[in-house]
Amino acid sequence: MRVRLLFVFLWLGVLQGFAQTQGGNPVFSFIKNSATAEVAAMGGSNVSLIGNNVAAGFSNPSLLRSGHHGQVATSFSSLLAGINQYTAMTGYHLGGQTLGLGVQYINYGSIDQTDAAGNLLGMYRPSDLAVQIGTSKQHKEKWWLGTAAKFIHSNYGQYRSSALAVDASLIYFDEASGIQAGMVVSNMGMQLNAYAGAVKEELPFEINVGVSKKLADAPLQFSLTLQQLQRLNLLGSDTSFIVSEFGKNYSTFDKMMSHVVLGAQLTLAQNINCNLGYNVLRRQSLNGYNITNGLNGVTFGVGVLLPKLYINYATGFYQRNMFYQLSLNFNFVNKAL
Repeated sequence: MRVRLLFVFLWLGVLQGFAQTQGGNPVFSFIKNSATAEVAAMGGSNVSLIGNNVAAGFSNPSLLRSGHHGQVATSFSSLLAGINQYTAMTGYHLGGQTLGLGVQYINYGSIDQTDAAGNLLGMYRPSDLAVQIGTSKQHKEKWWLGTAAKFIHSNYGQYRSSALAVDASLIYFDEASGIQAGMVVSNMGMQLNAYAGAVKEELPFEINVGVSKKLADAPLQFSLTLQQLQRLNLLGSDTSFIVSEFGKNYSTFDKMMSHVVLGAQLTLAQNINCNLGYNVLRRQSLNGYNITNGLNGVTFGVGVLLPKLYINYATGFYQRNMFYQLSLNFNFVNKAL
């Protein structure tokens, strides 16, 4: 019955994907941000990498495991213009399934509030918040099924909005071959109330699939993630704008490659990992007219695994600026991570 229900969710997600509009931006796009430095260092999107990080439940609820019981994952990310992101998730194993409770919070700092004439009326502190509870359960030997429910809220002074959303996911893992494959249909739902009573808008619905392969004779594993498969063209369709701003038309190959995120993880020692990622869409989007950076889309980081603490750091380029993200995982129940 659980298997049937999951496939119903996945199929409804695919149908919803075909119903999405092809232009404009959805609301609550902040929930697509990398919630952990490990994922951020591997290109910003990964739905297949099985590991000892409970925060992977943000990307794919099926990645939650019994070994995450009692683990608390926290993360801090410094974005542009003083914008900060905070995330936290904890795992709990109960009755054959693993639960993950997570929070994602964006703080945009203090902003002047003015009227139409530019007169200062005061200050306000816009913010975004998402609360998520997910669950994962093994099915037979090589499959894990997962789902997550989210409450999302934005507070931009007098403009506020809330929404409910659901993710459905699955993971296939063959330990003998080192193959890990995952699929997530995320953010199926609706706004509960629109900003300032306006027309309700779409949520950032996505269909992501990925595969990871751990080499048998080397401490290295690779990941390939295909993001936003609900749309073929992620690069826009206004060719006159593209030519004037970027100097080129996007080919069919460019549009296909925009879905690709590549990642690699190298284990230098038993407790040290080096992560590397390349997000093609991010590179295409950031390489604007006269502001191209050869490292746009490239991310990298390092992870250090201690007996009770897992430290991850990630950084990458946004044109001429860099971001950084720091994650700390604590284990309060098991002897070691």
